Amino acid sequence: MKKTATTGFTIVELLIVLAVLGVMVGFFLVTFPGARASARDTQRRSDLKQFQTGLESFANRNNGLYPSRNVTTPTSTLCTDIGFTGCPTDPASPQVYNYISDGSGAGAASATVYVLWATLEKPASPVTYWVVCSNGKSGTVTTTPSSSACPLT
Repeated sequence: MKKTATTGFTIVELLIVLAVLGVMVGFFLVTFPGARASARDTQRRSDLKQFQTGLESFANRNNGLYPSRNVTTPTSTLCTDIGFTGCPTDPASPQVYNYISDGSGAGAASATVYVLWATLEKPASPVTYWVVCSNGKSGTVTTTPSSSACPLT
């Protein structure tokens, strides 16, 4: 009688592999949403930097003055004021980026200072905002900017 060799995995080996895969999937499911939120926050910071560059370019063409919006204004309006053809938007719609400045309002080049901000996802509590000011400062605050005065010290 000739004995034939059989090759393959035993049920125990397959169960061990499935258990290890289950642990790995569980780990990724827990950490992946946090990584996505961090990536969106990074995009928000980058978008506000683009607005800052656009505002400085606008000011260079307008005797050092920025578009005047003396109430909180979504940056979609600001894009029109500074001539952006493609307007960066918050990656988590319907959130918006915001702008406020001094001056007369209505978008005319009469403002001397401004504040841009976006709501960050991390940390979730307390609510945190990424702020970019006309004086070049940027950072986080936990109160919503309400005037053109830079809230960063």
